Amino acid sequence: MNKFHKTLIALAVGLISTQASAAGFQLNSQSATGIGRAMAGDAVIADNASVLSRNPAAMALFDETALSLGIIYADIDVSVSDAEGNFDGQGVDFGSEHHAAEAKVIPNFYYINPINDKMAFGVAVFSNYGTGTDLGDLANRTPTINGNAVPLPPPVDLLGNTEVVTINFNTSMSYRVNDEFSFGFGIDAVYGSGTLTRTSENPQVGNLVDVDADGWALGGIVGVIYEVNPDNRFGLSYRISPKLSAKGDVNYVYSQYNEIDIPIADIAQFAGFHQLTDKFAVHYTAQWTNWSAFDKIVVKDGSNGVDQADLKEYHWKDSWFLSLGATYNLTQDWTLRAGIATDQGVVNQHSSLSIPDSDRTWYTAGVSYDLNQKSSVDLGIAFVRGEDVTVLENSNLLAQVPGYNSEISAQTRSNAIYYSVQYNYSF
Repeated sequence: MNKFHKTLIALAVGLISTQASAAGFQLNSQSATGIGRAMAGDAVIADNASVLSRNPAAMALFDETALSLGIIYADIDVSVSDAEGNFDGQGVDFGSEHHAAEAKVIPNFYYINPINDKMAFGVAVFSNYGTGTDLGDLANRTPTINGNAVPLPPPVDLLGNTEVVTINFNTSMSYRVNDEFSFGFGIDAVYGSGTLTRTSENPQVGNLVDVDADGWALGGIVGVIYEVNPDNRFGLSYRISPKLSAKGDVNYVYSQYNEIDIPIADIAQFAGFHQLTDKFAVHYTAQWTNWSAFDKIVVKDGSNGVDQADLKEYHWKDSWFLSLGATYNLTQDWTLRAGIATDQGVVNQHSSLSIPDSDRTWYTAGVSYDLNQKSSVDLGIAFVRGEDVTVLENSNLLAQVPGYNSEISAQTRSNAIYYSVQYNYSF
């Protein structure tokens, strides 16, 4: 997935080397409607209940109960090619992995219930973060020099399987102050689970990392809507992300821990919507993610007599997601959407083989069909293209071998195609 998609548990625990760092991946795919317009204006348009994932204040724009159910299929394409090192001045080839990520299914659910003409209540289930890569084949591939196999270890501590799933269970309220201003707030119960392995078939190396952990944390979101008039409005929201305490079996460099504390990045976004004609509208979003707050991971409750230790410090940077979209009402029943977005990577000083990261561009299109006056179906597709990146990462394992240079280089690329469908109903 960023990589793909900007992450939590497994990213946090996936570093054996004290000089390595991982990239993150943030999911910007909470609805088929949003995917069709590159998420442009998602925090203010309010054309169905999925707006709840972006701005609780937008519930004030609904005068009927609304329900949205959707599913997104993320076809992820992550490649790591030409992984190389150096031994006694000679180039060591560790190989390539061109199918390092599996496709993911991302469901979502949204429900908005206006209580009266001032207040509304809503619940939602969706995901903001997640990732999945597998470089285990590289970890067990025999290195070569000039095409000849050599009895040298690969950088096992940098390669393996990384899998993360996070789910937001949201409850929100909104209040309409007057014809112009509406406010909203919500509480997020965030569940995260992750598995991660860094292992070798060589019995002298064995399992460097074997993680199976999950946990819960509480966060929140606040938002505001300003309506200039029915055809022009703006939305602003801020999602307060928690520190996630994941518990489970955490085997880390032959020591066992029971808990990992992981800070999650806050998300702020500004959106605008402008209905220019009866048929045509434009909209936009500027989203900022506070990845610089993702500073370090702490492991606790160790079996080796250490109550707490810093597992890894990071040097990530804040990132921006900027999108522009358009909506065209083709007929009474058909609505067309399109959008384009730029998505900044979070890597600053260090990069990672297992979770490649780069700046990305989104190209999207979507369509809605009204089944009747109360229900509709949305379809959306997004093509996400990442830049080619040269990754340099140090292996502590190779540093222990005389003559081995600990620095590993590789070329990485992260692409994806999102296919999405959503059913909307009002009553």
